Amino acid sequence: MDLSPRTYQESIEIAASPEAVYALVSDIARTGEWSPVCQQCWWEEGDGPRVGARFTGRNVTAERTWETTSMVTAAEAGREFAWEVGKGLVRWGYRMEPVEGRTRLTESWEFTTAGLEYFASAFGDEAQGRADAATRAAHDGIPATLEAIKRIAEKA
Repeated sequence: MDLSPRTYQESIEIAASPEAVYALVSDIARTGEWSPVCQQCWWEEGDGPRVGARFTGRNVTAERTWETTSMVTAAEAGREFAWEVGKGLVRWGYRMEPVEGRTRLTESWEFTTAGLEYFASAFGDEAQGRADAATRAAHDGIPATLEAIKRIAEKA
């Protein structure tokens, strides 16, 4: 199995300020409103969007339900909100850029070498298939997520 990091990102323009878009995407309790897989998130011990804060996400697909613990790695209002799942297994993030009275929101994903090594050790012969499925889910999910965030942000 190739252990090179897998990355993907996509952007969308939203008719809202970077600060408004940041307030939306950093409110992890709302994640289920836009994510096709992560149905619910909650902060650990009443925390909030700050670097080092931890939260749990409940993911649901047709095949299974599982929870992950994440740590916020970037929390700069109006600019960036990002986190890593587990101990650096996967990284997710949102970047906001002002563009002529709108916001360009970029969602990024990285399945790290550590994450791929974890899959290889945890799933053995099934690791490649599971890693490929996670990659397809990110490639399919990011555009759907961005469209949903745009719809929600533009209603506000």
